[in-house]
Amino acid sequence: MRPFKRDEPVPVQPFTPAERAAVYRAIETRRDVRDQFLADPLPDDLLERLLGAAHNAPSVGFMQPWSFIVIRDPQVRAGAHLAFQRANEEAAVLFSGERQERYRTLKLEGILKAPVSLCVTCDPDRAGSVVLGRTHNPRMDVYSTVCAVQNLWLAARAEGVGVGWVSIFHDADIRALLGIPERIEIVAWLCLGFVDALYEEPELAVKGWRQRLPLEDLVFADRWGQRR
Repeated sequence: MRPFKRDEPVPVQPFTPAERAAVYRAIETRRDVRDQFLADPLPDDLLERLLGAAHNAPSVGFMQPWSFIVIRDPQVRAGAHLAFQRANEEAAVLFSGERQERYRTLKLEGILKAPVSLCVTCDPDRAGSVVLGRTHNPRMDVYSTVCAVQNLWLAARAEGVGVGWVSIFHDADIRALLGIPERIEIVAWLCLGFVDALYEEPELAVKGWRQRLPLEDLVFADRWGQRR
């Protein structure tokens, strides 16, 4: 594999104020969508743009370990929903008292309501057994794949598309449903669909499950626990 003929950086400028504001707006108003999906189908060209945004994510060693399974088949989505229901009941009993009651009131997925789902996977072997930047942290391939998820999520927000990340399922159930090889890691099941309304704050904050932590409590200077 040869490098590009042009191997020097090209000049760049900061974004204009309007462009910069749009980036921050996408970040600050992105939400995990569970129940606001509209029935309208996602056009193929729009989905390709979102996948392109994901594919432009940074990856350690430029390994690009991600793959995307696009799921529209109602039967396949129904199978995923059953897997969620089984795991969700198991999760509910891990909480107790009022916390369990509140958990059971939360809608935690939109698998049947969203017109499209994406299963995002990570191939640890895509760049070989020894990968630049992964030599001392074997999880860098998964971290890179999560960057692809975030890229897609922010692009979707700009396109008026909602995204919901479903994580409550047994890996083996989704692996069997989609025929995913054992060596491939399942990173995310994402529900995608147009939305015309979103919560102003994260839904779990609105529903009283947990609130955003103050940034100043999370930033240290030079060493762990040392306040700025």
